[in-house]
Amino acid sequence: MVKIGVLGLQGAVSEHVQAIESCGEEAIVIKKKEQLDEVDGLILPGGESTTMRRLLDQYDFMDKLRDFGKQEKPMFGTCAGLILLAKNIKGYDQPHIGLMDVTVERNSFGRQKESFEADLAISGVTDHFNAVFIRAPHILEAGEDVEVLAKCDGRIVAARDRHILGCSFHPELTDDHRFTQYFINMVKSTIKENSK
Repeated sequence: MVKIGVLGLQGAVSEHVQAIESCGEEAIVIKKKEQLDEVDGLILPGGESTTMRRLLDQYDFMDKLRDFGKQEKPMFGTCAGLILLAKNIKGYDQPHIGLMDVTVERNSFGRQKESFEADLAISGVTDHFNAVFIRAPHILEAGEDVEVLAKCDGRIVAARDRHILGCSFHPELTDDHRFTQYFINMVKSTIKENSK
């Protein structure tokens, strides 16, 4: 059993915990930076990216999160979590954590009332995934080593940059846990590689 952390400062925390547990793994809600030492992988949930950034600064998480990623421990950002992980954010001078080689645009599918669901093909996961988009960002540009996993209306909505996974939608808001399982498999592969 692997231990997957869910950053518990704001956003859809309990839904991610449920998804991880449905996949048969242990979920740990991360409220203090020291807890990052206890987990094999980390999910940064959806929520409000500006609020989340303020809380990350308030609780002194930034350096620890960057170190976590630099140790090549897998990280998975959904919606606001993707914005936090991106190296570039359209219209902003500075990234947040800045570990994923992508440029994102916030709220690119519209406001809350324009929330929608779409059937996506996600490479390596499934040809049919019911994705829930709420005030979703999308990836404008992906670096050359970034694998594009899914598009919606021609826009990149899921991608993988080596040990970092990001998506525009909320996989935790459905009963389909295959994308969460994909991330858990990334974590297991990393542990296997490191134990060689």
